[in-house]
Amino acid sequence: MIKDSDQQYGLISKLFHWLSALCIVGLFAAGWWMVELDYYSEWYRTAPHWHKSIGILLLIATIARIGWKLLTPSPKALAEHSAATVKISKLGHSVMYLLMVIIMLSGYLISTADGRGIEVFTWFEVPSLGELFENQEDIAGTIHEYLAYGLIGLAVLHALAALKHHFVDKDKTLSRMM
Repeated sequence: MIKDSDQQYGLISKLFHWLSALCIVGLFAAGWWMVELDYYSEWYRTAPHWHKSIGILLLIATIARIGWKLLTPSPKALAEHSAATVKISKLGHSVMYLLMVIIMLSGYLISTADGRGIEVFTWFEVPSLGELFENQEDIAGTIHEYLAYGLIGLAVLHALAALKHHFVDKDKTLSRMM
């Protein structure tokens, strides 16, 4: 099944979800590691290039994912979920999407503050808008860092909630996304 149904997520939603999860965890780990690189490290230029390239591709995928979500209604909440559980779940998902977009846009602002575009592997270049405000690189960098920590924290809570639903509540929350 490609599209979502009332009871199950479809293949496209599952691919968006798991690809995003993999990229977010990988980008967070790489970002954490990259801040320790010095000019003489063989990864000093390569790691940021990969980080930026994957980040831009994830931004494109996230925009497509949001579009897909608007066009394809998600499965209905499980009957055994309380109204509070449904509200918290929707709020958590909305905050994760918002954090993802802000983190990726702030990454763009960090990388393009000097007027250079972002080369996405060797496929295409995202042009720079230049320095839009004073101290752009530092302000965007702070936002990028702290919101990345927030997103990872929220992702851990998201995963723990899915595991709780699966192993404690024994409902179909997790299996609908597998």
